[in-house]
Amino acid sequence: MREFRGRVAVITGAGSGIGRALALDLARRGAQLALSDVDDYGLAETVRQAERIGARAKGYHLDVADRAAVLAHADEVVGDFGRAELVVNNAGVTATSSFTETDIADFDWVMNIDFGGVLNGTKAFLPHLIASGDGYLVNISSLFGLMTVPRQTAYHAAKYAVRGFTESLRQELRIDGHPVGVSCVHPGGIKTNIVNNARHSTPEYGKSLSTAFDRIAGTSAPAAARTIIRGIQRDQARILIGPDAHALNVLQALLGSRFAWFTEKISRRAMY
Repeated sequence: MREFRGRVAVITGAGSGIGRALALDLARRGAQLALSDVDDYGLAETVRQAERIGARAKGYHLDVADRAAVLAHADEVVGDFGRAELVVNNAGVTATSSFTETDIADFDWVMNIDFGGVLNGTKAFLPHLIASGDGYLVNISSLFGLMTVPRQTAYHAAKYAVRGFTESLRQELRIDGHPVGVSCVHPGGIKTNIVNNARHSTPEYGKSLSTAFDRIAGTSAPAAARTIIRGIQRDQARILIGPDAHALNVLQALLGSRFAWFTEKISRRAMY
């Protein structure tokens, strides 16, 4: 997919962060936008900004963990716009605590949104992407879908699942000759509210982690959006965002199993 003018783009988690940045970038490129989030206020602001740019945009309240709601959402979007050509499964959350301290309900919360949302969104919209004759699917994983650190077991489980699911699906669609491109996105430290909105083992730990994340997050959401769009245009299977994502991905390849020792040492200094 090289051009976006007139295309119908569907973006979940569009109320802030990467989702909003993508919506506004695509609006400037002439796309039509079907935007969703559970944050109605943030979503309305994204729609307002997109319309001010001149795009046709509509907001939908959507819990991506609710499979029936996502399936109904796909039908509603196609009813409103006539088609769906680009789908970005972006909605995501995290929970930070050791696994021994993690409430299983928090683990399920992360899995149901971060992986379940990708699964549900793909299942709901893939037939429409195929029918479009030139569709594109983008699933947001993470740098933490490529490497691991302590106190992120739920997030790692979800983001590794997104990566495996998306890479396998891309292979299937290419072998079967379906006209749908697929990219898996791995952002590094992006200046968004994901850590501020996370569930933490204690409020104190959450505050210290948010402070540390704000200090190291080196890529803005608009810059991340531009990288994703460039990756779509190039039909990249894997889209890494930020110098940290590129550097750590290379370092992991070089160190092999010793990389776990490296991340453990760094984590002890930063988080414990």
